[in-house]
Amino acid sequence: QVQLVESGGGLVQAGGSLRLSCAKSGRTFSILVMGWFRQAPGKEREFVAGIGWSAGNTLYADSVKGRFTISRDNAKNTVYLQMNSLKPEDTAVYYCAADRRYSDYVTPGEHEYDYWGQGTQVTVSS
Repeated sequence: QVQLVESGGGLVQAGGSLRLSCAKSGRTFSILVMGWFRQAPGKEREFVAGIGWSAGNTLYADSVKGRFTISRDNAKNTVYLQMNSLKPEDTAVYYCAADRRYSDYVTPGEHEYDYWGQGTQVTVSS
């Protein structure tokens, strides 16, 4: 079992920055892929960014490329999502997710991740 605890959500103005954290605990897997998803009211949950735990390879949604950066700190067992140049359309509940894999290849499918955090609200005002 992998447990994920998120923090860092909040209210920011458009153009501002916010950093989300996802602390991982529980069972340790040899290879783990972690990602961030978000869901706005009335919309489907969508992939934001993902990272391979071991190698640090990343994948980003087109909507956040150049603005968001995903990273991990192995010593702290934590994955971060640095969000810059935030827009009102970034407003959503953000979820941290993880999945045991046999390679570091990052996939964007929601149903391909078995472990999820509780979600944290990010609100960007205009």
